[in-house]
Amino acid sequence: MRRGVAALVSLPALVALTGLSACASGPEAKPVAATRSAEDAGVPETIAPDAAALAEPEPPPPVYVAPPKIALVLGGGGARGFAHVGVLRVLAEEKIPIDLVVGTSVGSVIGALYAAEPNVFELEWKAFEIEKDDFIDYSLFSAKTGPVKGEAIQAFVREHVKQQNIEEFPVRYVAVATDLATGRRVEFSSGPVVDAVRASVAIPGVFTPAQVGGRALVDGGVVANIAVDTARAHGADLVIASNISHRVVNTDLNDVVDITLQSITIMMAEMAAEQLRDADVVVTPPISDVGTLDFSQKKRCMTAGIESARAQVPAIRKAIEAYYYARGGVPPVNLVPPE
Repeated sequence: MRRGVAALVSLPALVALTGLSACASGPEAKPVAATRSAEDAGVPETIAPDAAALAEPEPPPPVYVAPPKIALVLGGGGARGFAHVGVLRVLAEEKIPIDLVVGTSVGSVIGALYAAEPNVFELEWKAFEIEKDDFIDYSLFSAKTGPVKGEAIQAFVREHVKQQNIEEFPVRYVAVATDLATGRRVEFSSGPVVDAVRASVAIPGVFTPAQVGGRALVDGGVVANIAVDTARAHGADLVIASNISHRVVNTDLNDVVDITLQSITIMMAEMAAEQLRDADVVVTPPISDVGTLDFSQKKRCMTAGIESARAQVPAIRKAIEAYYYARGGVPPVNLVPPE
């Protein structure tokens, strides 16, 4: 009896033990989460960043920009015009190209000498040869319209300017004069250079007006002593102005010619202040105490022009750089044009 009970009790236990043993000896169960993808588990997938996507985009290549057309505007001022020669020397030394020269009065003389032969060494030699008698030739017979005939300056131009006509110059050139009858500006960009210079230097009340094409013409300083707008109208992108009429003081006023010249100078200086606002760079040599007919201070005026121009070279280069950047290019001007 006891043996049967024991058998009955041990049979279920044996079955339970057998099941446990089977579970223990079967294949190992794996966690459900381990067999599910990160997406199925609701966990965002981590993606390694693309190095190329994080890199800063390369800037677009610079576009070709044509070099700027640079104009040099030379104002009037008699003997102070020797400062223009110094300005031209510095521009040549700094290799700043001049595509157009615009001159008024003595500026038309210096401008013609350079534009006809753009060599600053030759220009300096020719400039130092200029004397008062090359500009001023008094005549009692012409005193009614002006005591100075103007034939001397014509002879000087014929002797020192190789080309007879402006359109033959290697550098573009414009001389500014004034129509005495109408007050309108007259611009000489072609034709005989002798006529252009003679008209441009004809200070009213001092020179007999120039007769050109049936018109009586006088000094361009009457309407534009520093003709920056003329340079713009002739295609200049950048304008450098040489101003020699700034606050001119002259206490040596002995005759009607001196008084007339100083009066004209004062008028021109007032007008120039407005005209200079449109220039990119202004060179103003400190020679305000040099008289209009004082040809004894050539060297001083030229030296002042050199020093003042050198001081403005950084401003000139900055203006050239700004020209390129504003058009999507880069300085310097050695970019190759597109084919």
